[in-house]
Amino acid sequence: MSMNPKLSVSTFILLLLLTFLLIPSHSSSSDEESDDDLEQLLEVDEQLQEDRPEHQQSEAETVSKAQRIVLELSGDNAKRVVDGNEFVLVLGYAPWCARSADLMPRFSEAATGLKEIGSPVLMAKIDGDRYGKVASELEIKGFPTLLLFVNGTSQPYTGGFSAEDIVIWVQKKTGSSIITVNTLDEAQRFLNKYHTFALGLFHKLEGSEYNEFVKAAKSDNEIQFVETSDNDVAKLLFPHLKTNTVFIGLVKTEAERYTVYDGPYKMEKLLEFLGNNKFPLITRLTESNTVWVYSSPVKLQVMIFSKADVFQNLAQSLEDLARKFKSKLMFIYVDIANENLAMPFLTLFGIEHANKTVVAAFDNNLNSKYLLESDPSPSNIEDFCSELADGTVSRYYRSEPVPDNENASIVTVVGKTFDELVLNSHENVLLEVHTPWCVNCEAMSKQVLKLAKHFKGFKNLVFARIDASVNEHAKLQVDDFPTILLYKSGEKEKPLKLSTKHSAKDMAVFINEELKPKDGSARDEL
Repeated sequence: MSMNPKLSVSTFILLLLLTFLLIPSHSSSSDEESDDDLEQLLEVDEQLQEDRPEHQQSEAETVSKAQRIVLELSGDNAKRVVDGNEFVLVLGYAPWCARSADLMPRFSEAATGLKEIGSPVLMAKIDGDRYGKVASELEIKGFPTLLLFVNGTSQPYTGGFSAEDIVIWVQKKTGSSIITVNTLDEAQRFLNKYHTFALGLFHKLEGSEYNEFVKAAKSDNEIQFVETSDNDVAKLLFPHLKTNTVFIGLVKTEAERYTVYDGPYKMEKLLEFLGNNKFPLITRLTESNTVWVYSSPVKLQVMIFSKADVFQNLAQSLEDLARKFKSKLMFIYVDIANENLAMPFLTLFGIEHANKTVVAAFDNNLNSKYLLESDPSPSNIEDFCSELADGTVSRYYRSEPVPDNENASIVTVVGKTFDELVLNSHENVLLEVHTPWCVNCEAMSKQVLKLAKHFKGFKNLVFARIDASVNEHAKLQVDDFPTILLYKSGEKEKPLKLSTKHSAKDMAVFINEELKPKDGSARDEL
């Protein structure tokens, strides 16, 4: 059974994050069931709502109305709707899917926002569990799934998962990538709708600097761009504005609200600036933003796993650290009480039960992980972050506790003892590398046990095994399981790999050939 060791860090994390957003779909035998055509009913229902005094409409009714803007697809109308409209954003969901339930109101809110700005996009949803065949034809393979259909051809949704994120992404894909604001009233209305945006002040909406701003707006799918040629408008949108010339800045809803761009006016540099600054000083990880967080250009990410009340005591010092190491380290908070979110990461460090603060880090470029093993005090966290930024912190390698190998015919090696028992040993070591999920490992273990009994008493030969699922070492890089490695004395840097397809007898012959004493004696008959 093949298994790439890098899955233990970066690839594993990416797969893990994807599972938070995508739950496999299940087919249903009722694919061809049809719903009533809702369109005429929606018009009547919306008119009734509009005729009622505003104060009589409850919050629940407002949400309900927003949900009714989204067209429900069925086996009868899905193809007609998708093929018959220029732009259709489809949400594939399942009634039993918790993440679908979480996304639905945001999707409906986005539909309302897009309708208010006159977007041509039709927002639709389909119960992929009930209409499994139709969902499959639409290329919905899990829940929830968002797809944008342009003249019947789909493209995956790649934006964030708040209502504002959805509106921005859809607008950039189907309308103008930049909103132009000319008056203070327009600016105030813009501020009421958008909380994170990139502002460009250009007294003439032309020229090389402006063209680079436009190219950046078209290339970015996550941040709303806004432009103006009016200084008063720009100051309302960016109160810290201190220039009357060309200006670009980023506005966010957090402690570090206003960030001035001071680099060259080139698209690539503008996008780099936005990528490094679009996240809060400390990002709270949720099931809906995991992939977005992982895609950050800042690949060295510090994760603080803590209870909410404990985290509040650390928040200020962590914000100061985030400012100090901006563009070098990304800081992420994970509520340790959310086991579904926290434990998959913590188990990578051998932590099965966590009830106290844990500070860890991942370098998504180097496929490496790090752990603060001392008390997570503000000063220790700062030292840990400084070493991360300088590249001097030691990588963390997972290890089981050191076992008692007394009288063992096959020595159990763990991460902590790999150097002592394998690399630094003066003896020849035959190492079996296995994992619990490996289909063929049990049969191979029996072969190795047979070999250990056969070579019992053989001078300077030790049989050992290591569970690679819970033990790691920098110099143990295995591509598949089981793997049998022969570390010859004096040649430990280049272990020999035995074929796992060979019989015990064949392996015995190989061992004898490699370790044959100078007198020529051999032991290859099993």
